Amino acid sequence: MPSPGKQKGNTGERELVKILESRGFSAKRAWGSDGRALGEKEGVDVVADHDLTGLNIRVQVKRLKRWSKTLHPPDGSDMVAIRGDREEWHVVLKLDEFLQLMGI
Repeated sequence: MPSPGKQKGNTGERELVKILESRGFSAKRAWGSDGRALGEKEGVDVVADHDLTGLNIRVQVKRLKRWSKTLHPPDGSDMVAIRGDREEWHVVLKLDEFLQLMGI
């Protein structure tokens, strides 16, 4: 039987697939949370393609009991932009807002 953390991660991946499918995506979970099972890099948990928009996304899913408050967009903000030293910028925003930006 998988550890509680692994079960939580698997549940999160399934939940995301259902959400994406409800928005018109064809979405798949990688077997064993290993993207290589879908021909992707190891860190990919979910792949999703949207026929109408042509949007293809690869997702690493993290489902945590708690995550840093600094990554939650504060009231009045749409997203949080983060960058480590000598790294690229990344954006944290709500899934619904991301999908709206993508026109879905």
